[in-house]
Amino acid sequence: MAGSRRVPEGPAPDPAVQRLRIRYAKRGRMRFTSTRDFQRALERAVRRAGLPVAFSAGFHPHPKISYANAAPTGTASEAEYVEVSLSRQVDPASVAPLLDASLPEGLDVLEVADAADLPGALADHLQGSLWALRFRAGQSLPDLAGMESAVAALLAAPEVLVTRMMKKGPRDIDVREAVLDLTLSSSPVAAVPAGPGDVVLLATVRHTTPTVRPEEIWAALRQVGGADLPRPVSTRLRQGPVVGGTVAEQLSG
Repeated sequence: MAGSRRVPEGPAPDPAVQRLRIRYAKRGRMRFTSTRDFQRALERAVRRAGLPVAFSAGFHPHPKISYANAAPTGTASEAEYVEVSLSRQVDPASVAPLLDASLPEGLDVLEVADAADLPGALADHLQGSLWALRFRAGQSLPDLAGMESAVAALLAAPEVLVTRMMKKGPRDIDVREAVLDLTLSSSPVAAVPAGPGDVVLLATVRHTTPTVRPEEIWAALRQVGGADLPRPVSTRLRQGPVVGGTVAEQLSG
């Protein structure tokens, strides 16, 4: 019939009645997983854990899972976030061990909370990140004074531009604008395995558009410090609201 529309057969999916906010870690070799790799792993884990995940309507229903500000491929993280909508109420505390056991080793569920108990949308709270950049000891790593000089030069600069290749071509990004603080750690940092002679740099970064990545902080340090710094191994330690120039975790952890 002219003007008629096709509609999916069968009953409409059950509505979402609960959203779970999940904090997870990306460790070891899992830091090389892409966002899409994690999405596939999580969808499988949700099914294995038997969670009553809610689905969208239409001809191609998909699980209602929201991803926010994933860490770049190649970086580790202790503060990744995702929200899963459910069609039945569950106890958030019971979900963490079930989901963690269903994910590959290195993708570790740290905390699960009911999003209804947390004010505001998840994306609105992810205002900044605390990153640890670990520089391995070696011939190309400057001495501590040289590292301190590079850090001081970056913080003193009014602007430090690095170029990122975007879909529409190269774009200059001001790293200095995003960096709230940059310090050399004077003590071991949890979740960052550092060897003798390694240097760990802590970077507090405000999320700008686009978000500055650890590799761009590295490029900015090389630019202003005039030293051939080795590429660091980066770990996101926290992600959440920016309060007084520091980053608070969105969930308590």
